[in-house]
Amino acid sequence: MYNIDSLGVMIDLSRNGVMTLDSLKKFLTTIKKFGYNTVFLYMEDTFEIKDEPYFGYMRSRYSCDEMREIDLFCSSIGIEAIPCIQTLAHLKTFFKWKQVPVDCDDILLVDEKRTYELIDNMLKTLSGCFKSKRIHIGMDEAHLLGKGNYCIKHGYKSSDEIIKKHLENVCQIAKAYNYELLIWSDMLFRSWNKGEYYLKEEKTVPRQVIECLPKNVSPVYWDYYSGSKQEYDAMIKMHKQLSGNSWFAGGAWSWAGFAPLNIFSIRIMKEAIEACRANDIKNIFMTMWGDDGMECSHFSLLPALLCIAEYANGNFDEDKIKAKFKKIVGVEFDLFMKLDLPNLLEVNSPKYWENPSKYMLYSDLFCGFLDYTVTEGTGELFGRYSRELLNISKSTRAYGYIFKTLSSLCGVLEIKYELGVKTRNLYKGKDKNGLKALASCEYTELEKRIVHLHKCFERQWYIDNKPSGFEVHDSRLGGLLQRVRSCKKRLLDYANERLEKIDELETDILPLGFTDSPNGQPISYNSYANTFSSNVF
Repeated sequence: MYNIDSLGVMIDLSRNGVMTLDSLKKFLTTIKKFGYNTVFLYMEDTFEIKDEPYFGYMRSRYSCDEMREIDLFCSSIGIEAIPCIQTLAHLKTFFKWKQVPVDCDDILLVDEKRTYELIDNMLKTLSGCFKSKRIHIGMDEAHLLGKGNYCIKHGYKSSDEIIKKHLENVCQIAKAYNYELLIWSDMLFRSWNKGEYYLKEEKTVPRQVIECLPKNVSPVYWDYYSGSKQEYDAMIKMHKQLSGNSWFAGGAWSWAGFAPLNIFSIRIMKEAIEACRANDIKNIFMTMWGDDGMECSHFSLLPALLCIAEYANGNFDEDKIKAKFKKIVGVEFDLFMKLDLPNLLEVNSPKYWENPSKYMLYSDLFCGFLDYTVTEGTGELFGRYSRELLNISKSTRAYGYIFKTLSSLCGVLEIKYELGVKTRNLYKGKDKNGLKALASCEYTELEKRIVHLHKCFERQWYIDNKPSGFEVHDSRLGGLLQRVRSCKKRLLDYANERLEKIDELETDILPLGFTDSPNGQPISYNSYANTFSSNVF
């Protein structure tokens, strides 16, 4: 008989969006009703440390009093609050203040007194704010560990050797606070798997790797991508070679732009949960990352989170799951799933993790290399989505603001999705009258819709999150608006023969060099900076 001990959600509070206490409490109250009993608060540098004034400086960090309030609230509803921090990599936002020694990139310099002073200050602060004696100390994706200042100072050493010593040092610090430690496990695989994490078939984990892991440290196998139970099964079995207390961390995809990927999350996490049940994994949690600026509301993933909780508890009955969702959330399951619409295009064989609504929002109208993914006629589909999402928003007061944001996003894409292609085609055909009409009508309407999107998203942000971080979106959407205006002006100058040519439109759109996706097919591409321009940003 399979019984789960910890079923949790990890909330990313480090990608600019730090949830307000009211929003966080609402979210936790809901997932408790779903059956979750654990929350991981992912805070790279978004928590106060008394002796580290630059830690989380101007990042809307949680104060010690706020963390105590969160912990007290979680205890009152039967949820264990576990801090999830970083003690090796992923600390770039803190590094800008030059308060600690750096190896390279976003990695702390191991074997330095100041490094362990910082880690001690982290654990001392958190132990005084949270009652849980479990803490997740990160240590993932330190790809260049030992390749920078560490190598200059100590000479070359393998990542296994460096991590082993660093983990021993952190364990020694943690003893003073009676902490049980969890770490992401990927660095325990990359050294012997050609830099990669995942293996599709079980292999014997090298002894020296197993010896890197102290017995009181639990490895966390994270996987948000694998498509079959067999793949998860192989990785779980290898983690059991590492430790008899391995955890599994899956993904509720909140990190692909403004819209969630519930369909994809449900599909692949069903496979993952079945593998966890078959291998008697007792501790599971779902990550909710906020990559590239935290654009997606955590609440938009409620359908996936309920499905995953029900799967973990052995219920795979779709009708029962939907009825439970309606009872708890107050909205029909299928209506809430409509939040996926901005990424669901009528093209062949969607994988359901493509995010065209993110990258085509920011794709440049003149230099849009991602126009290669555009299928003409799709703008009309976004128009239908916009109207459908707006209608749903009127039937749910509690979550209507999320539907309105995505409705306004689709309203922008109704025009913008194909606008770069239309512009280039008219330019190549030397149709100056057509370009003049396009600039006067569609470009002008697009400006208005971007302003409306900003208004809706601003409201969503301030309902869900603390203020700091929204300045990034002010800059992005404001820059997009100005760029539309600049392109419009140059089109009119060209159409009215004040400009001889538009250099950017002289360039043909090439196949994408970083993917084998065919012409007209959407892709997964979640980087504002890389989307907006091919130039130095």
